[in-house]
Amino acid sequence: MPEFLNLLPPDESLDKLLRNLPDPQPATETIDTASALGRITATDLRAPHALPEFERSTVDGFAVKAADTFGASDSLPAYLTLIGECPMGAIPDLEIQATQTAIIHTGGMLPPGADAVVMLEYTQTLHHEGHGEHKEKRNKNSVDSVLSVVNPEIEILRAVADGENVILIGEDVAKDALIKTKGSLIRPAEVGGLMALGFTQVEVVHPPKIGIISSGDEVVPPEKRPQPGQVRDINSYTLASLVSKSGGEAVIYGIVADSLDAMKSAISRALDECEMVLITAGSSASARDMTAAAIDELGEPGVLVHGVNTRPGKPTILGVCNGKAVIGLPGNPVSALVNGTVFVAPLIRRLLGQSTTELRPSVSAKLTVNLSSSAGREDWISIKLIPSPVGGRGAGGEGKYLAEPIFGKSNLIFTLVAADGLLKIPPDATGLSVGEIVDVILI
Repeated sequence: MPEFLNLLPPDESLDKLLRNLPDPQPATETIDTASALGRITATDLRAPHALPEFERSTVDGFAVKAADTFGASDSLPAYLTLIGECPMGAIPDLEIQATQTAIIHTGGMLPPGADAVVMLEYTQTLHHEGHGEHKEKRNKNSVDSVLSVVNPEIEILRAVADGENVILIGEDVAKDALIKTKGSLIRPAEVGGLMALGFTQVEVVHPPKIGIISSGDEVVPPEKRPQPGQVRDINSYTLASLVSKSGGEAVIYGIVADSLDAMKSAISRALDECEMVLITAGSSASARDMTAAAIDELGEPGVLVHGVNTRPGKPTILGVCNGKAVIGLPGNPVSALVNGTVFVAPLIRRLLGQSTTELRPSVSAKLTVNLSSSAGREDWISIKLIPSPVGGRGAGGEGKYLAEPIFGKSNLIFTLVAADGLLKIPPDATGLSVGEIVDVILI
């Protein structure tokens, strides 16, 4: 079908596909927050109360009025009278008056009258001992040593400012503050933050089902020993892993024979049961190409893009059947996975209610060889990251890693197995030079 092979840049291809898709209506479910890691919020979340709800200490030390410590130093301490200890997990039953202090522990509630905390390390205990004679003794403080003395005086060796070593009410989160917007990824920090606010359950987006079809008379299941001329199915499983990593639920439909009727039947079933369908192999312009024909016959508007200006992955098909994306990926494993990353991952994010753009984790590295590229084509190169030798860091702190390209044809899966990341050569470049600092997207 040479009429389809008008190669479009990847960004333009994706944009064309997105313009032909309706706004997603994600299904949602309510789950335990403890099990919500990696899920996507279905609603905006607001704080039901301030966090913390009381003023609390960030250190072990002494609750004070900051004004009582002004000017205090090692050579000229301030003297405060100890009146007790602030209990953990309870409201203090004491109030700090001028020139008074109380022991407080990290996380403890600040007592009334106090507005700062002096760290334990910047204090000493002063008490008197002896019979009929005035004898002073000073000890560096610990909680046990202070509590063993009756009505001691505390020497403050460093001044503190109002609010120092104290977390104020609502300093972490104010009441009714927007803590997470709809479509946000729940990471370990979010799990803890939600629990801190009493969200033991959270409404999340149900993972969209993504159908995966592998085609080709030469393709056999992985558990079967291939005969001469046959290959094991790789793409169903690499793409299923990509789908899961991106937040979707992979539904594998198995291997379809090289028959238009068989292809149409498999795609039709997957469209009925899933939000998006991926087909691998059968996407090159040849007499046996049935993917594009099947997509065109199964719904409107059909094939939108047949051929993307990337290497690897040029023979990629992007289509829409009655509101659902159908993507035909090359049979070569590297091509399928690279273009799956470029096109499939953003579409899954869209189905989850997220932005189609993603901040991908990457590292800077120094390229070890020259790389050539054709202007107007986006090239993706598999990269092995090697720790840079001692003294190899650049003037700007770059060069912690060396980026060593892994060269190989797009049907060699172990070029990706051996890789740590991918390097994109943009279409406006004709290559990259040895020693150049590049961004390697981690995979």
